[in-house]
Amino acid sequence: MRFARPARRTTADSTTGQHRPPKPSGPTGHPGHLKRRRRLLITSVAATCAVLVAVLALRDASGPADPADDPRCRPTALLEPPCGAWFGAFVPHDKSDLAAKVRGYEEKVGRRLDIVYTYHDMSAVTETRLEGQLLTPQEQRVGEDRMLLLSWESKWWGGTKGQQPTWKEIAAGDLDESVIDVQARRVKEYGQRTGRKVFLSFDLEMDTRTPDNGTPADYVRAYRHLHDRFRELGVDNVVWTWIITGYLNHGDLFERMYPGDEYVDWIGYNQYNYYLCHKTGWLSFAQTQYATHDWIRAHISDDKPLMLSEFGSAADPERPGRQADWYAGVPRVLKDLEGVKAALQWNYRDPGPHCDLAVADDRAWASLREVAADPHLNQPRE
Repeated sequence: MRFARPARRTTADSTTGQHRPPKPSGPTGHPGHLKRRRRLLITSVAATCAVLVAVLALRDASGPADPADDPRCRPTALLEPPCGAWFGAFVPHDKSDLAAKVRGYEEKVGRRLDIVYTYHDMSAVTETRLEGQLLTPQEQRVGEDRMLLLSWESKWWGGTKGQQPTWKEIAAGDLDESVIDVQARRVKEYGQRTGRKVFLSFDLEMDTRTPDNGTPADYVRAYRHLHDRFRELGVDNVVWTWIITGYLNHGDLFERMYPGDEYVDWIGYNQYNYYLCHKTGWLSFAQTQYATHDWIRAHISDDKPLMLSEFGSAADPERPGRQADWYAGVPRVLKDLEGVKAALQWNYRDPGPHCDLAVADDRAWASLREVAADPHLNQPRE
């Protein structure tokens, strides 16, 4: 469940003035002075042109600047791109067609995704039930040339009330043998075989799951147990990603539910322009992002890499081009969000009327293609 929050006005939305040089105050002198000045001016222009031609020739020879050519832009051990940010998405799919649906999305957006976002519960895996299996065959296929963000939820989708895991049970190790160890070994084997790491999130938006799943302290203990259990089993290819809603009326919960710097590699938050879905005013991309970003930097971590783990906008039925204009504002703001190293577009709907957050039409897709093509979001993956 998501809630609207106030936005802030930022200096990034202001313009910078330019000033003309002052005009000369009077005549410059006699005709001889004018001739000498003219010859000097011609010589200066010729020299400037020569330098400009040389610079252009050098640029043409070397090609445009490319982060792939700079070793400083290679991702870190925690999959952080130093020179920009990753572009990813949640693409709606069934368990058997993830690869096809991702390819379809990529054709529309005009590029390969850096990160693909998928969800799992903590149910027991059977031949016919794969919801609790991390790194399904389809995910591994997609992960051959993309990174994966696996969201692992303490749920048994479709299960009885008694089958729903609690944070206390997870922290006590009650799910170790049947669920956690099985999936930890699977993730470890994937890393050993492919050399690839995965982003892993435990109970994203946990601030909406309390008190039903337990107390904030229960969550922290469950998260730490999961993290420590993976480490005990030798799993070293997980990038631990803590994801909150980002709604600042939950600020106290965020602080109480943060597992600690030693347990978190990345911090993500999910903010949208819901508009009619939540009966709010229209919010620009800037208005959905800055306040949460600044709050996290001030209250949780001033240096962890940040992820817009879900971002998107509803459409305006009265103004069909408004969603396209919303996406057009993403690149400028994204570059101004210090430490944001990934942005994942949510291409699906939330429950309720007017809550379809998917890209609505061809104009909006064209705008999102411009976003995805921005050099800031095209970083070397190796």
